[in-house]
Amino acid sequence: MDADYHAHTTYSDGSPLPEMCRAAEAAGLDAIGFTDHCIVVDDEFGRRERYDLVETYERRREAIERVRARTALTVYDAAEVSYVEDAESETAAVLDAAAFDYTIGSVHFAGEYDYTTAAPYADASESDRRAAVERYYDAVVAAAESELFDVLGHLDLPERMEALRGHSRRSDYERVAAALADSATVPEINAGRVHRSLGRVHPDPAMLDAFREHDVAFVLGSDSHSPAEIERRVPALREVVEDRDVALAEFEPTPLGR
Repeated sequence: MDADYHAHTTYSDGSPLPEMCRAAEAAGLDAIGFTDHCIVVDDEFGRRERYDLVETYERRREAIERVRARTALTVYDAAEVSYVEDAESETAAVLDAAAFDYTIGSVHFAGEYDYTTAAPYADASESDRRAAVERYYDAVVAAAESELFDVLGHLDLPERMEALRGHSRRSDYERVAAALADSATVPEINAGRVHRSLGRVHPDPAMLDAFREHDVAFVLGSDSHSPAEIERRVPALREVVEDRDVALAEFEPTPLGR
């Protein structure tokens, strides 16, 4: 593993750039991508007001340039963009203007469903939980088909929540794999909950054969928000690649200014 394509800084909900770079170097990485949350459109869950990279990316870009001058790492100026259906044109306009090195598209909410908190599902019926999960995969497929993004983030996010865990079906993974096989978008293996609620990477390693059958390759992202998370999650990513024989995509963006 040479690159971690998914990490966060203080420009969203992570740690200072220099500290994250030092942790990446200590983990033996050659490259790290800073993918702070970018919320393009307002939503009923109030996430837009929490993440303002649309307004601050130029300031962060200046900070990244300063960090690049002090490290041997390749440092990518990227973004994790929340995919919102029916906002493709607005999202494309923002991304064209920002000209990030690459973007990760992630589904965090879809329609009336918020997948960042377990609270709405604690008392939901089994059928309602399944409906929420099915709606999630509808949006993931739409994100892949939109061709807005270079990378598709954490492919089975509902699995992070106990109330929704186990409601993803083989058919869900198969239709995501089929959409990715027809798309230029590359999925990620995400380690964001390896040592927390989930105890494994995304997508479910038991479902990786669904992606192999479609010749889908992956990039790797620790989804780290602190140096300590980089330290712990990078080895977990290396392990899953070795143990599960994960195919890695040929993905090497050209950083601006290099």
